[in-house]
Amino acid sequence: MKQIVVISGKGGTGKTVLTASFAALAKKKVMADCDVDAADLHLLLHPQIKERHEFKGGFKPVIDEEKCTECGKCVEVCRFSAITDHPITIEPISCEGCGVCSQICPEGAIRMEENICGEWYISDTKYGPMIHAKLGIAEENSGKLVTVVRQNAKSIAEKNKLGLVIVDGPPGIGCPVIASLSGIDLALIVTEPTLSGIHDMERVVGVAKHFGVKSACAINKYDINLEKSTEIEKWCRSEGVPVVGKIPYEPAIIKAVVQTMPPVEYSNNSASEEIENIWTQLAKELGLK
Repeated sequence: MKQIVVISGKGGTGKTVLTASFAALAKKKVMADCDVDAADLHLLLHPQIKERHEFKGGFKPVIDEEKCTECGKCVEVCRFSAITDHPITIEPISCEGCGVCSQICPEGAIRMEENICGEWYISDTKYGPMIHAKLGIAEENSGKLVTVVRQNAKSIAEKNKLGLVIVDGPPGIGCPVIASLSGIDLALIVTEPTLSGIHDMERVVGVAKHFGVKSACAINKYDINLEKSTEIEKWCRSEGVPVVGKIPYEPAIIKAVVQTMPPVEYSNNSASEEIENIWTQLAKELGLK
């Protein structure tokens, strides 16, 4: 079984559009949306949820009002100012779940409970099974949730004898990206010909190399700045990263997104043709039939 992740150093480069198109083009696959902080692959693939599961990450303090004497010691030690007195209450947004308050309380009136901070789903789509998730507002442990999504995608692929997992990865270079890269056969890095696009592409290529993951690059909207696109190609050559495609700016892509469709299914145009060419190269690289 092969696993490919589509990532980008920054948001808005078009990785989800490419992932959705690959889902429409590939055979015998499972899709996994690992951009759990701001998942949007479902907007293009229209999954029907079959299973819904709670995701627990970290701990939160809970006050036993019968035991609490309002001595105020928890207020004194909370460095995040998350506890107020008269009466003793905990502000969940400010609380970091460190547990110091539960340790300091002389009456044992504060206990730490596992925090339910999101959900993950097993769904069906017209393109095949899809695993995706939703992290709660201001919640943490997104890297852990990415791992849950990937593990279940792999398990379903093995169970159904599907030879490919296509992962829509998160932007940036943080913990969720690292969790998305673990054990991947190929990382497709989507960039754009802008200063920020180039800078963040260089950073995420560095992360992939650090973890020994083979990477390739696709330049989206390459013709909005030909000079910067040439700069990207030169840099990729110097780093041994193949540029597998240059997607032109195409208004039909925007129309496809508005219609919530993968662009390769919406219309035949120069951009969708290039996306198909990119997938052909990636499939060959992964040894897919």
